[in-house]
Amino acid sequence: MTNSPEFSPPAVAAPPAPDESSHALLHRGLGVGSIVFMVVAAAAPLGVMVANTPIITGISGSAGAPLFFLIATVVLVFFSVGFTAMSKFVPNAGAFYSYIQAGLGRHVGSGAAALALVSYGVLLIGVNGYLGVATSNVVSAHFHVDIQWWIYSFAWLLIIGVLGYRDIELSSKVLGVLLVVEIAVVVVLDVAIVVKGGESGLGVEPLSLSTFASGTPTLGLMFAFFCFFGFEATAVFRNEAKDPDRTVPRATYIAVLSIGIFYAISSWAVMEGAGSGSVVEKAKADPENLVLDLAASYGAPILKDVMQVLLVTSTFACVLSFHNVITRYQFTLAGKGMLPKRLADVSEKHLAPSTSSLIASAISLAAMALVTALGWDPITSIYTWLSGAATLGLIGLMVLTNLAVIFYFRTKASAPTVWHSLIAPAMSLISLTVILALVIANFSLLVGDRTTAAVVGGLIAVAFAVGLAGAEVMKRQRPDRYAELAADTVRRP
Repeated sequence: MTNSPEFSPPAVAAPPAPDESSHALLHRGLGVGSIVFMVVAAAAPLGVMVANTPIITGISGSAGAPLFFLIATVVLVFFSVGFTAMSKFVPNAGAFYSYIQAGLGRHVGSGAAALALVSYGVLLIGVNGYLGVATSNVVSAHFHVDIQWWIYSFAWLLIIGVLGYRDIELSSKVLGVLLVVEIAVVVVLDVAIVVKGGESGLGVEPLSLSTFASGTPTLGLMFAFFCFFGFEATAVFRNEAKDPDRTVPRATYIAVLSIGIFYAISSWAVMEGAGSGSVVEKAKADPENLVLDLAASYGAPILKDVMQVLLVTSTFACVLSFHNVITRYQFTLAGKGMLPKRLADVSEKHLAPSTSSLIASAISLAAMALVTALGWDPITSIYTWLSGAATLGLIGLMVLTNLAVIFYFRTKASAPTVWHSLIAPAMSLISLTVILALVIANFSLLVGDRTTAAVVGGLIAVAFAVGLAGAEVMKRQRPDRYAELAADTVRRP
């Protein structure tokens, strides 16, 4: 969500990683479909359509949201080429951190690990604040019961904790059901708009270059990229996949393409339903109800009600997905000696990193209690500030990952083709560097004001610095553990 706002001869593996025995205990039944469900759920497609597409339209001053999404899809497909090629050489579940470490060194990798944990952590809390508000609004509107938003936020975290503690298949099934339902309701709205011909006939104006160039397209692009966050989590689940060397690449491409195509088609329908010539003004005037009103107008009032309820379940699925990602990051880092070893324990009953999940839940609950006690507004402060921090951190990690892919295949291993090792990663690097520059230049807009931007941006910088310092301390005090950080990289001739 955004702010409201493949190959050569057989591989020779390096010495076993210290957490190998733990990995062997993990459930290994996830197929392509299960991973795709969890990753796409993290993108919260219904939430993007209802909450974010109007924001993208209003803040960019353009009806070009479909093009923004298509451009983001192309860039992320380029990113996925190097990302998935790297996954076969770095066979652990650290994703961004593992690849950055393999390509740029253990210090930078450790900084990336800390940055990833903080970025996903604050994103979880930010979206959970939004979830509490959305739940409170639905219950109040339909049952006339007024309960404070933070009570719902805590309740959802407890439910997520139970699901995260158990076998990953349970989360996968829950997310799969919720995802199918929320996509179905958006498709119903899309079809209704097409059948009725939109506000003034269907056209391709939202896909035209003139529309794209109107307003401030750089802001639209920036927010469009944020709607894809979580797609890289395909690699985080590799230890629980049936055949990770095949499953992870397939799931990554399917996730990126399915998310991007869905966003582009559905946002085009929204532009046509509201009218390409007037959708910007409507989005600025009432972003919260733009899509919901279209549901009532083109479908029926009941469709609007269903969308409001499913917005809650969509956001819940998003938070659950982020919890699972954090749990597996912690599990992998603990196995490498970068976090307490207990976090690398695997439940013999659930075949899952249940201890890591339990700790992640405890930290989330404590963080939620802190921001609640501070009296932060759930939307303008918790959601806006923390999702802004996550935007900066995760795009920074993607830029570093592109650099790592290029350096790794230039200096340590031979990739299948120059396309995988240089051309696609370089194209992605250039594009994402531009996006990162846009985020930095517009960070005060992203989080609200310059003071908040300095504080939130400082948090992201401190997280990376702490990771760097941690690697230096480990190098001096535990050189054996420091040497093991890169123990599970597979080098192929």
